[in-house]
Amino acid sequence: MSYDLAMDSPGTALVTGASRGLGAHIAERLAADGWHVALNYAHDTAGATAVAERIRARGGAVTVHRFDVTDETAVRAALAEIGPVAVVVNNATGPQPLIEVDQLTWEDHLHHLRFFVKAPLLILQAVLPAMKAAGRGRVINVGSEVTDLGNPDMSHYVAAKAAMHGLTRSWARALGPYGITVNTVEPGWIPVERHAANTEADYAAYLGGVALDHMGTPADIADVIAFLASDGSRYVTGQRLAVNGGKTMT
Repeated sequence: MSYDLAMDSPGTALVTGASRGLGAHIAERLAADGWHVALNYAHDTAGATAVAERIRARGGAVTVHRFDVTDETAVRAALAEIGPVAVVVNNATGPQPLIEVDQLTWEDHLHHLRFFVKAPLLILQAVLPAMKAAGRGRVINVGSEVTDLGNPDMSHYVAAKAAMHGLTRSWARALGPYGITVNTVEPGWIPVERHAANTEADYAAYLGGVALDHMGTPADIADVIAFLASDGSRYVTGQRLAVNGGKTMT
């Protein structure tokens, strides 16, 4: 199935890891802006179905695609089915265990690099011919404030997220002549489903360094990504936007 990338039509936005959490909110926000959302997930069929049902109930367009973003064959097949993509939001991630430095293995690093370097590369290579032909495109990498905070026991995750922004900077220069922008959005700590076990004390400790003095919401991230997906961001590329209430400042 293919979708037009002409300027009078928003076209298709691929959101990876969108069955829950930030990905789900991003998918719903882009659908509200008129994008046809290609909703990717790997495991949570019930969650992906629920997100798609919410989008359709509000009049949005969505298709659901189950594939492993780190598998080259699966990515190629899925993108052939989806058709031309105007926007890519690289949001998918795997488990994020805390591991002390003296316990780290190279495989721990590779786990995150597969999601934050390999997957974006595979997806870009699959969508790039159509973007080049259209003379426009948006690649939005979902990074993390941890690249500035340097969280202890997360060096494997921090390093991979930093590498992801390295892709952003180089790809922005390489793809700019084709009308394709590439940016990184760095969320702060945004409470979603996987943070259900955290306590009020945890949030209070985090808020100690947040200039706006309140926790962010998924909508705060989704709104910035919607801007970067829009024509309003046409002259913004290679940037790293921290959306964390001023926890970090660049």
